[in-house]
Amino acid sequence: MRLVITAGALLFASGCATVQKERGHTEVAALVEERIGRKTRWNQGTPEDAQVERGLDELLKGPLTSDSAVEVALLNNPALQATYEDLGVSQADLVQAGLLTNPSLGIGLGVPLTQDGELETEFSLVQGFLELFTMPLRKKVAREQFDAETLRVAHQALFVAADVRKAYREVQARQQLVELRGMVLVAADAAAELATLQYGQGNINDLALVTEKAFAEETRLDLAREELALVEEREHLNQLMGLWGARTGWRIEEKLPAPPSEEVSLERLESRAVKQRLDIDAARKQVSALWNALELARSTRYIGRVDVGASLHGDPDGPKLLGPSLSVDLPIFDQRQALIARLEAQHRQGERRLAELSINARSEVRTARARVMTLRGVAERYQRGILPLREQVVEQSQLQYNAMQIGLYVLLEAKREQIGAYRTYIETIRDYWMARADLEQLVGGRLPGAEGAPEEPAPSREPAPSDHPPPANGHPPSHGGHGATP
Repeated sequence: MRLVITAGALLFASGCATVQKERGHTEVAALVEERIGRKTRWNQGTPEDAQVERGLDELLKGPLTSDSAVEVALLNNPALQATYEDLGVSQADLVQAGLLTNPSLGIGLGVPLTQDGELETEFSLVQGFLELFTMPLRKKVAREQFDAETLRVAHQALFVAADVRKAYREVQARQQLVELRGMVLVAADAAAELATLQYGQGNINDLALVTEKAFAEETRLDLAREELALVEEREHLNQLMGLWGARTGWRIEEKLPAPPSEEVSLERLESRAVKQRLDIDAARKQVSALWNALELARSTRYIGRVDVGASLHGDPDGPKLLGPSLSVDLPIFDQRQALIARLEAQHRQGERRLAELSINARSEVRTARARVMTLRGVAERYQRGILPLREQVVEQSQLQYNAMQIGLYVLLEAKREQIGAYRTYIETIRDYWMARADLEQLVGGRLPGAEGAPEEPAPSREPAPSDHPPPANGHPPSHGGHGATP
């Protein structure tokens, strides 16, 4: 009686199995928001999605921040939306694992070969019986596969978020470098114009004149290359955010922030990576699913297909016969030894890959953190040492130039070297934040102090020789005073 009740319950559950489109996406959204504080959504063309589209337009109206860029990408990146569909594929496998095979209906007709013979009929209804008892384990394997797929999709969302943060920092840096190149070009053109006047008065020779003109032309080309690089980086960020048309007119007003005051310890980062990396967790669930699949194969290796049914036979010369039928595969040749061997190899392979992933994660975290700390040290050295020293060189050169102890071109060279140092400083800050985004991706979530210090103010454009904002605060040097009289 218990066996009948169990079979009936399984049949009922199998009949009620349906595909729920939203399943898994809620878990992905929760995992992503827990780790980076941003929301993600699967676009299905519903009225709620139209509301999200309007929300995207609102995000893009104001100045774009790193967080808002990530949010736009999580909601709008086409490749990520395609990845979300993997959940539908995996869920279909999960539902299929909870379904019984359809019963087979057989009809047999016996046509008499003589005129006085009568037609014989036979009906049979057959259903696989063994799968009633293997269904729970099959569903468990499929559920673990689905859970692993959910983690992989969430990990891909975090991967996209990290790429967006790096692209955002690149655009920030390119904007500052374009601005800096423009200021250098203004100074170079002024120097070339002054050199032309001095050459006309016989104060400088041909070499000095062509040197200044050549520098001005090279600076103009450098600006063009920098502007092209900015366009390319903006388009890269557009691709990651899935933007086109009028939506590509977003703007970034904030400057690259300084590094945060403190960095987390290496020990915490390693343990945090192994604990919360979604790809590692997905690998663990994959190993568990393979083990359960192996157990299923082992437990049924000596049991072939078992079909249970009923048959109705109508004999014209006798009574109609109704009775059960049983068909059993004899596992003489195929005892699932090949399937078991394959699953054993796949399980061992999964364990090795999980170990490799965990070891590599620790190593990658150590390497990424070393890069972050090195770039942080370089940025601090520029901020506290090199930029102030370059500032002093320009100030002293200005004093000597005003006292007619050095020529104008010596002063201009000091300013060019100061500008070169500031350019390297900007690139270092950019590399720091990109390395930090890599580290966050390797750890599996945001790090404390991700946004760093307050934004730096815009560079000064006042054309005064003594206007040199303190480099320690992250300001670029000024570039005025090139045409000052002795």
